[in-house]
Amino acid sequence: MGQLDGRRIVLGITGGIAAYKAIEVCRRLTDAGAHVAPVMTKGALRFVGRATFDALGSEKTQVSLWDEDHPIPHTRLGQGADLIIVCPATARLISDYRNGRSGDLLTATLLATRAKVMICPAMHAEMWEQASVVENISVLRERGVEIVGPVEGKLAGGDTGFGRLAEPEDVVDSVFKLLGKDSGFQTGDLAGLTVLVTAGGTREPIGPVRFIGNRSSGKQGHALAKEAALRGAKVICITTEAENAPDILGVEIIETETAEDMYKSVMDNASRADWIFMSAAVADFRPKQIASQKIKKEEGLSEIALEPTVDILHALSKVRKESQMIIGFAAETNDLVANAEKKLENKNLDFIIANDVSKPDVGFGHDTNSVSVIGRNGSSAEIPLCDKREVARNIIDIVSESWSEQGTHPKIQ
Repeated sequence: MGQLDGRRIVLGITGGIAAYKAIEVCRRLTDAGAHVAPVMTKGALRFVGRATFDALGSEKTQVSLWDEDHPIPHTRLGQGADLIIVCPATARLISDYRNGRSGDLLTATLLATRAKVMICPAMHAEMWEQASVVENISVLRERGVEIVGPVEGKLAGGDTGFGRLAEPEDVVDSVFKLLGKDSGFQTGDLAGLTVLVTAGGTREPIGPVRFIGNRSSGKQGHALAKEAALRGAKVICITTEAENAPDILGVEIIETETAEDMYKSVMDNASRADWIFMSAAVADFRPKQIASQKIKKEEGLSEIALEPTVDILHALSKVRKESQMIIGFAAETNDLVANAEKKLENKNLDFIIANDVSKPDVGFGHDTNSVSVIGRNGSSAEIPLCDKREVARNIIDIVSESWSEQGTHPKIQ
């Protein structure tokens, strides 16, 4: 059951090099259950093919006011839509929409709707910074139009700057967030579950300036939190990287810093959770004493006395509910499976997610990951190198299947 089941979305594509990204947006929207009606401008046809959207969309792609049987296609599309997205949106489209100019099927559809509208601008930096474009965007925002992007990055001319179209996954996340205000994320295969996720690396202070930490960015934990929420779960995300945490409905953010902070937050909220993903990189040691003043370089520092931090997974194993599932994570540099299986047993986990962070593009700080998923029942699965969001999707699929087999899912009781 998709998050956008029953939603009707008009996807407008205008003439710009970024039009190719609309293909992925269309695919993701239909995969989420939306009925997608593609509308292309004549300029868009110079960059991407109509047949592609015919194949990926939910109905035949429309290009002209005159190319379908319905006598007034713009009103059919506009009145039937829950949302109209223009991705990419050129400066010309933005100007026409702001000024009420109906020059083609897409602008006519925008003017003939009371649905929510989302504009995803894409153009060169100089165009984006033009006073007229800035004013047009400001006016549309005041009228309640959702503006997604643009972002900074490499542009078509080979230089870099603001004007690059937002990535497809970010566009679709914005759709979930916008339409989720009505649905509250209460549909999906994880509806009825509460999922707790820890993310990021803890920071153990040496003094008011310096700390002992690690290279964890929180990206994998945040990807798990987002995936669970988009699939209907209520999510508690306990993170040291709150500024980068998923800002979507269904995710409650709890900000922490040290291992002790995270321990207290986890223990305070564990009883609420059906699943617990301990993906944070929690420091194993902390300084015994914290300096009250900044330690000056010229003063020198011979040694720092350390003491163990609290073992959160061990503490959880003592208070876990009978039906609760706990999933641990292990970042290793050698003997991956052996070390992971030892942790799985010692911490009394249902699953351990292990990755070899010595490999290229794996683990801390990267957008990609490659993991082994080992279950207490002897199961094992390999997720090859891919985007961390795809890793999260696969992990949750595996955990969900095990949960359902045990008969503990709320829908099965």
